[in-house]
Amino acid sequence: MYADKDPGSLKVVGTPQRRVDVLEKLTGAARYTADLKLPGMLYAKVKRSPHARARIIRIDTSRAAALPGVRSIITGEELPYRVGLYIVDKYVMARGVVRHFGEAVAAVAADSIEIAQRAVDLIEVEYEVLTPVLDPVKAFDRRSPLVHPDLGEYEYVEAVFTPVPGTNIANHTKLRKGNLAKGFREADWIVEREYTNPSVQHVPMETHVAIGQWGPRDQVTLWSSAQSPFTVRNLFCHAFKLPHKNVRVIVPYVGGGFGGKAGIHLEPLVACLSRKAGGRPVRLVATREEEFSLLPCRSALTYRIKTGLRNDGRIVAQKMTMFWDAGAYADYAVNVTRASGYSASGPYEIPNAWIDAYTMYTNKPFGTAYRGFGHVEFSWGIERHMDLCARTIGMDPLEFRKVNALRPGSLTLTGERITVNTGNVTKCMEEVAKAINYGRLTAREKAREKRTGKKIGKAVAALHKAPAMPPFTSTVVILRMNEDGTVTANFSLSEIGQGTYTSVAQVIAERLKFPMEKIRVCLDTDTEHDPYDWQTVASKGLVLTGNAAILAAEDLLRRAYGTAGQILRAHPRDLDHDDEKVFLRHHPDRSVTFREMAVGYAYPDGNGIGGQIVGVGRYIAQGLSNLNKETGQGHPALDWTYGAHGIIVEVDPETGEYNVLKVASAFDVGKAINPECVRGQAVGGMLQGLGTAVCEGYMYDTEGHLLNPSFTDNKVPTAMDLPEEVESIAVETPQIDGPYGARGVGEHPMIAVCGALGNAIQNAVGADLTHMPMRQEDVWRALRKKTSINHFITRCGFGCKR
Repeated sequence: MYADKDPGSLKVVGTPQRRVDVLEKLTGAARYTADLKLPGMLYAKVKRSPHARARIIRIDTSRAAALPGVRSIITGEELPYRVGLYIVDKYVMARGVVRHFGEAVAAVAADSIEIAQRAVDLIEVEYEVLTPVLDPVKAFDRRSPLVHPDLGEYEYVEAVFTPVPGTNIANHTKLRKGNLAKGFREADWIVEREYTNPSVQHVPMETHVAIGQWGPRDQVTLWSSAQSPFTVRNLFCHAFKLPHKNVRVIVPYVGGGFGGKAGIHLEPLVACLSRKAGGRPVRLVATREEEFSLLPCRSALTYRIKTGLRNDGRIVAQKMTMFWDAGAYADYAVNVTRASGYSASGPYEIPNAWIDAYTMYTNKPFGTAYRGFGHVEFSWGIERHMDLCARTIGMDPLEFRKVNALRPGSLTLTGERITVNTGNVTKCMEEVAKAINYGRLTAREKAREKRTGKKIGKAVAALHKAPAMPPFTSTVVILRMNEDGTVTANFSLSEIGQGTYTSVAQVIAERLKFPMEKIRVCLDTDTEHDPYDWQTVASKGLVLTGNAAILAAEDLLRRAYGTAGQILRAHPRDLDHDDEKVFLRHHPDRSVTFREMAVGYAYPDGNGIGGQIVGVGRYIAQGLSNLNKETGQGHPALDWTYGAHGIIVEVDPETGEYNVLKVASAFDVGKAINPECVRGQAVGGMLQGLGTAVCEGYMYDTEGHLLNPSFTDNKVPTAMDLPEEVESIAVETPQIDGPYGARGVGEHPMIAVCGALGNAIQNAVGADLTHMPMRQEDVWRALRKKTSINHFITRCGFGCKR
């Protein structure tokens, strides 16, 4: 919408406005779920399993129940309710069996946290320990123990997902494009390799928090740190067979989410504790250790890629097999598998492609949405593989990428044709290459190498991502004019740090021709009062909510013009407005102010017309479809955001220690609604991507115990770990159906950082890595390997080299 608007005519869009929530957050005035204290509130703690896979033989709660101050205790046997986003496979608490280390087996609500913890410690649980399923590739074997023997009985979204009963396959996404066998026959080279990465914790500043109150007549109120209040309500009502009108979900300020708060998690548990405690509200605040094991993480991935190349650098065929480690429950992992499946080749055109993406159940904490929604994980493999392919045929890796990059006229894996307005990944690559002086060392860099004895390497990696969402995803924005002519906006995104509320306020201000000071957006969300939005995920918020905001603004103006036309005795088409009044175009001195009309206009004799000026905007994704289950063909993408990273790294060739000197990032955002918000996302996402690349990842022993469930052994980067230089570049190819040409960029800065870093390290010292994170000791080991990491390179007609 308004993608063709002359940038010079925009007054608010495209300017670095201050974030609408900055003062509340900086001063501590913002109230989060954990800040809420309700009359009679109880405090909950959870008893967690010390085993990854076990039968529950007996749970004895008698000693806990006798403790003064304990008001309710529940175990899984009392809760025959299953929840699930796409496959309904998870009980509120473990019933009969435990499926992962840290799973909840009992819970207590008491007068204080201390009493609740003492009670939990008094609960006795007897287990029969079973051998866990820990490797997603081994779980694929039909002889593997089944994590979910009852998979065939579960409800699931049949139009989209394909669980395979009698196996550990929670979903199988297939994609077939062109003729794979023919493509490989035409190849001059065939390159194969496997790439892996572990599960990772989201680490929001605010852990998961929920308060539940089960009132009379099954009226339930939930306060939650959730990203998606309407999804919480919908899934809760489905599990408990309640009408939606009975359940109210309130989301105040949220201290980060990164996808981990997108589904339903603690809310059913606190509601059940409240019901058993006679309706008293119950609050549960997850500890940091519980974030690592009780609550979801990012799925691990094993990615096998086989690529057919011509001598001129063209990819002619590619077979891709993904084994996604869903952990114990499907949650979002099945949709991650689907989304990664149709994006699996990265921003490159593959004429003949074959993809099998499997979501595998294992006995680990379950996977869910995570910033980038699978693209961070598979981009590690794709971008390392692109460099391997380029080296194989003796071609510069950047040129190899440009030869194969999607461009106008290209067909994606699902058969969507790329247009000029889809975006420009080649320009993104060229911008970052220029920013890091790709292909050469500057005089300053040569001097640094000589001074330090370290080697400097450079690399460029490319990326793309589309919102992963149902084809019918919709949102609503409501604008209300207040008595003084200011405007209040209500919509149901969750502001989790991405800055979308500020950008939407700018869109509203631009369309109304009002200054930002006259626009207020309500930052908390309440399903009782606020309009519907599907979820705050997938970088879809700015596009869908921004368009709905434009429509709401136009509806508000239409109503204002209708009232003004009666007052001024003029046709609405002859009217115009500024930030104070509506006036006649041909007689600007004849006008009526918004303040006079805001809640109803009164003539001098007291007669009134109009009423409050309200605008409603509804917007739904257009032209999308489910994918064909056999071929993967269809139209899943609302839009594509392209990007690239250029990295400069210095590596000690003796020790493997390395430092990231510079990261340059470019994203085709369509239109930067707020350039400072774009930069904030670019820098924050890049640093989060470096964390994934350098140090983060779950570690397990052979029995499935998580060995690093805290910041002691599971490090995350801080501001102290920023590269010496960071550059953020906004490319602007307008998205025709985006608000003022914009497209989302919240997730993209994290994608492909890992592959760019791995390639830069190899270019510096030759260390060849296929697993991330790339800890310094991993680089050291790679430097001392006598042979390369296992890969197969076949020069067609000349045999095989390994």
